[in-house]
Amino acid sequence: MELVHSIFVWLDGPRARAVTSTITMLELLVQSYRISDMDRVNKFYALLSTYPHLEWIGPTLEIADRAARLRAEYHLRTPDALQAATALVCEATGFVSNDAAFKRVRGLDVVTLDDWA
Repeated sequence: MELVHSIFVWLDGPRARAVTSTITMLELLVQSYRISDMDRVNKFYALLSTYPHLEWIGPTLEIADRAARLRAEYHLRTPDALQAATALVCEATGFVSNDAAFKRVRGLDVVTLDDWA
């Protein structure tokens, strides 16, 4: 949890800029909806949808095309391919994940949570 906190502290900085796919919100909300924890759903929205320097990127045709190529080349699941494609299309300089599979994707500078632990 300390690592996640440090990422959000960095996002508060004046030079910070981060992008994430709207797929991130989908994945974050599943468990809360599964257990009908609407308070938790609302907390995710309250925090993440208004966080400074964090831009939410929806899937575009360009992102969908890039994701399809990534799925074909790296055998990624669709949500993972969309995440990676979003980062690549937005020219992200880093990619934070808890899944080392992203390290295979050329063009992504991936840091996993295990790397920081």
